[in-house]
Amino acid sequence: MKFNHFKMLVEMMFQPDGDGGVLQRYQNVDVKQLNPLVLAYVGDAYFHLFMRTRLLSYEQAKVQALHSFSAQMVSAVWQAKAYRGIEDKLTEEEKAIYRRGRNAKSHAPRSASVAEYHSSTGFEALLGSLYLAEQNERLYEIAEMSFQIISQAMMKEIREKKSV
Repeated sequence: MKFNHFKMLVEMMFQPDGDGGVLQRYQNVDVKQLNPLVLAYVGDAYFHLFMRTRLLSYEQAKVQALHSFSAQMVSAVWQAKAYRGIEDKLTEEEKAIYRRGRNAKSHAPRSASVAEYHSSTGFEALLGSLYLAEQNERLYEIAEMSFQIISQAMMKEIREKKSV
């Protein structure tokens, strides 16, 4: 993004409130009305933080190892696998949020297939929706199930490569 474009966005978003602060445009967040890509944006941030924190149960000194594991675990490929593993444990409402995110128009990176990327976007939209709705217990439950699915699948993949 060019500086002039960024400057225009800042001026548009952050209007002075007259008391030395910044005018808030919205008083609350209606999760059901948010663009699913916005939900995915929040869900992505949550999942990154969850994974980084969760990995502290296994390593607390090697930042590079923590980063390497967390970066892989939050990738579109692994998030798509996690979703497939938890899908049957979701409510119909949660599946509907996932579908909204999955079907949102976005562009897949080269590191994942289009199907994996769309699935991970749906997964992140679900997490973002739960986070913004402050359904913290359910959010943690889904994130923890996903962590278990991803970590076990990673172990299995490593073992299979060792035996070849």
